Amino acid sequence: MLEVLRRITQEVNGARNLDAALSTMVRRIRKAMRTDVCSFYLYDPELDRLVLMETIGLRTQAVGQVELPIGEGLVGLVASREEPLNLEDAQSHPQFRYFEATGEERYSSFLGVPIIHQRKMLGVLVVQQAEKRRYVEEDEAFLVTMAAQLAGVLAHALATGNLSRRSLDGQVTFRGVAASPGMAIGEAVVIAPPADLNSVADLVPTDIEYEITRLKEALGVVREEIRSAGERLANRISAQELALFDVYQQMLGEAALSQEVEKRIREGQWAPGALADVVRRHVQYLERVDDDYLRERAADIRDLGRRVLAHLQEDTPQTPDVYPDSTILVGDEISVAMLGEVPRDKLAGLVSVRGSSTSHVAIIARAMGIPTALGMVDLPLPRLGGARVILDGHRGRLFVRPGAELEAHYASLIAEEQALAEVLEHEQDLPSLTPDGHLMPLMVNTGLAVDAVASLKSRISGVGLYRTEVPFMITERFPGEQEQTRLYRDQLESFAPLPVVMRTLDIGGDKDLPYFPIEEANPFLGWRGIRVTLDHPEVLMVQLRAMLRASQGLDNMQVLLPMVTNVDEVDVALRLLERAIVELGEEGVEVGRPKVGVMLEVPATLYQLDALAERVDFFSVGSNDLTQYLLAVDRNNPRVAELYDPLHPAVLSAMSRLAADSRRLAMPTSVCGELAGDPAGALLLMGMGFSSLSMNAPSLPRVRAAIRRVPLQSARDLLDETLKFDSPRAVHEHLTSRMEGWNLAHLLPPRD
Repeated sequence: MLEVLRRITQEVNGARNLDAALSTMVRRIRKAMRTDVCSFYLYDPELDRLVLMETIGLRTQAVGQVELPIGEGLVGLVASREEPLNLEDAQSHPQFRYFEATGEERYSSFLGVPIIHQRKMLGVLVVQQAEKRRYVEEDEAFLVTMAAQLAGVLAHALATGNLSRRSLDGQVTFRGVAASPGMAIGEAVVIAPPADLNSVADLVPTDIEYEITRLKEALGVVREEIRSAGERLANRISAQELALFDVYQQMLGEAALSQEVEKRIREGQWAPGALADVVRRHVQYLERVDDDYLRERAADIRDLGRRVLAHLQEDTPQTPDVYPDSTILVGDEISVAMLGEVPRDKLAGLVSVRGSSTSHVAIIARAMGIPTALGMVDLPLPRLGGARVILDGHRGRLFVRPGAELEAHYASLIAEEQALAEVLEHEQDLPSLTPDGHLMPLMVNTGLAVDAVASLKSRISGVGLYRTEVPFMITERFPGEQEQTRLYRDQLESFAPLPVVMRTLDIGGDKDLPYFPIEEANPFLGWRGIRVTLDHPEVLMVQLRAMLRASQGLDNMQVLLPMVTNVDEVDVALRLLERAIVELGEEGVEVGRPKVGVMLEVPATLYQLDALAERVDFFSVGSNDLTQYLLAVDRNNPRVAELYDPLHPAVLSAMSRLAADSRRLAMPTSVCGELAGDPAGALLLMGMGFSSLSMNAPSLPRVRAAIRRVPLQSARDLLDETLKFDSPRAVHEHLTSRMEGWNLAHLLPPRD
């Protein structure tokens, strides 16, 4: 059974289009189960009906015509109960409904199973038999397994508009991970990196002969390049190495690569897509064979494919010369370099198939106030260029070709946000003081050029988190001590005498350095944060020395250790800090010991607070990571991102207990993360008694406005009320209700 399942799933995945996939699916299942009929019914949420989309055995004219509501007929019953239905005599069942168009009166036996993806009903898979027989347990198990295997394929097809009776000309919604808040309406501009075989769009050619001609021209150019390169190196390499150029020429020959790609073009794929398909297939095959020589040839073919693709793409502009107003930049993976190509006054939003809320581009987008959604795995990139779109960065949603009503709704929301920003602007230089006189210090998270945030100096109590990894990300090597010293000095001088909390290098997880990649099966539980820098003290020592040098004479620098799991890590880091101070003293640079803090983001630290308090001067709660570890949810995984919620009762309970323990220990404790930047969340944290809140600059106005309008005692009462709820939904509803009661609902970001 397993082999049959695997083969059917492979054929469905490899089908050229959805019609072919559905046709393959029903035919292969009918054959595997030796039954008379196999049919697929698609659930249409707009009609709230099941529609016969493909069949083998029933009359083909019924496809697209037969519809039935959820709960009606046997197929509707399977969908409503969301469980299999196995009948020996279908027509005797009280819910049997006869459709003359199908000709199903000939069939007695019925087995239907639901196709469900992430709790959402997608459709129903049905097999039928003329003779009366109850399908055996193995049959039922096979069809249930088949439906589960196909659920992901069908969900992707539905999301991309490939499986629908309506085309992508109508409104389609895509879901991803919210990476930077805000909303924007604009035009999608799709970009792709040059010569990336994995990022080539699928396009149907309008002129097949033209595609074949330009393929041959590109192959010819690459053949000439290879020939010239071989001639230039003829006197400098061995005959054996020179033979590789002959192998390249053979691969590029008419009888090899060219013929296969040309065949793919004639099947309905443009030249770049056909080339990418053929090269990927060869590479996958060669990488699996048990022969070292052939496995090495996989790299050769990949390299040749990229060379040919680069020439094909010379006629295919990768980035536009002129960007439209309100550009929504869309791509498979957006880099900071791509971001920099768009004029700032035209860039309205970012959307990416890959990436996460803690990636470099997400950090920069939040600092710049650009709405961003990442991890939109179902985006049909080649079909989005030039489309009218709405981006909701609060929810991580993209609406393609929105209807007039939805666009008008979002236009009013955007106008309200802009009006609110103008209203709040006049009080941004006022202290974050509650009506009953409690000062709640607000700090900012930084990591970019000083110019972007230095103007905030009069509005904040300091920098609660300076991400030192950003300078590491934008270079091609580890920055040296002098280079780091200069960057840190600029930051410290710009905010002096306000404190600046500098977090030591925090890479790993989803924050790789291009020159120091970390490949792990489970990166968020792997080698990251202080685990990396303690394993590489030569990197940490350079950074600590640079920080200390930069702080000389300013004395406003504090050091923060990330991803701490146990006190031993803190002890080792403190010894390295002391050594750096001694070394600098020996070089004539006298610096004092700065305050040192621990980032509380691993749940284990919540049970070691007393021991940690004996060693450090302050705590900083990384609420984003603490939330994801407490809930066991990767917030950057679109499949489970909806389960990530900083307002989950368990998270709030843990935070409240942490605040109480910090007060008992007389340990200053700040919170940085999404929870601190949410006005309602900030009120809860203030009620818990945290010392300060640190957030991205765009969140400051709303949080300040909430604090200035809600007394400390009211925040404490709000906390006591909220901690009584046992579900995230109940917490959100209560907070919204209380904010409305205080006339502060306009400060809250849109929620589902």
